Amino acid sequence: MLDNMPRGTICIEDIEIGMTRHLRKVVTDTDIEMFAQVSTDHNPVHLDDDYARDTIFEGRIAHGMLTAGLISAVIGEQLPGHGTIYLGQSLRFLAPVRPGDMVLAEVTVTDMDIRKRRVKMDCRCSVDGKAVLEGEATVLAPSAKFD
Repeated sequence: MLDNMPRGTICIEDIEIGMTRHLRKVVTDTDIEMFAQVSTDHNPVHLDDDYARDTIFEGRIAHGMLTAGLISAVIGEQLPGHGTIYLGQSLRFLAPVRPGDMVLAEVTVTDMDIRKRRVKMDCRCSVDGKAVLEGEATVLAPSAKFD
């Protein structure tokens, strides 16, 4: 299940501090398996129930970068959207995401330099209101004047 806001582009000239966009997605076993294939990260904590039960997580968890990818989706599809170029991202993983969890990924504009087309955003993901990821992204936003 995927619940998100409209996709497209918000040019730097139309971005305002405080703007927020989000998406919601249930992380499935298929998502985890596909991420393992694409990333080549086959750590058994993500893929093997028996192995994962004996870890500190007491069960399988999604790859942290799969969860972080939902932040990338909000940035690349909604705010600023199509044409955005990532310049940097910090991440702190706070809690595991498990198969079947509904993740809410959100970004909020905190600072911007219109002349340089730079936008800084707080990024966070949560499950059932509990923070699972926090960070900050810096991106180069598209511009109606230069694209």
